[in-house]
Amino acid sequence: MTIALDTPGLWRRMACWVYEGILLFGVVFLAGYLFGTLSQTRYALDNRHALQAFLFVVLGIYFVWFWAHGQTLAMKTWNIRVVGRDGKKITQLRALGRYVLSWVWFLPPLLAVSPFHLSGGEIVVICLGWFAVWAILSRFHPQRQFWHDAWAGTRLVTSAPLSR
Repeated sequence: MTIALDTPGLWRRMACWVYEGILLFGVVFLAGYLFGTLSQTRYALDNRHALQAFLFVVLGIYFVWFWAHGQTLAMKTWNIRVVGRDGKKITQLRALGRYVLSWVWFLPPLLAVSPFHLSGGEIVVICLGWFAVWAILSRFHPQRQFWHDAWAGTRLVTSAPLSR
């Protein structure tokens, strides 16, 4: 079986990214509920850093497992697959590297705003601006891949829908 190595368009990849965020709401909700129950956390700000670390690990498990199998649920919907540079499935270690590197979507704007006491709206605008810049930077990659994919040795490709 040969996998076509056509890169999905930017709008399709971003639509998949937004849909992934919607699906992750349920994952984060259940993980947060589990953490709060097991740690007997009574107030939202208690154990905040432990909860963030726990969610980082839970999201890592979600993404590494699905990427090592080729697609997340959102990627299946949008017919996108993550593969190595050679077009083959990626290992769990490479998926873990992709997960860590994918935080470049979030960490730079959050670190940039952290010393300032900005309102939630201002933080959202700065983050959305960075997301747009980071997405547009994929236009400068030879295969139009996101740069964290290039650094991780992975790429997003169009995948044919599975026959029923």
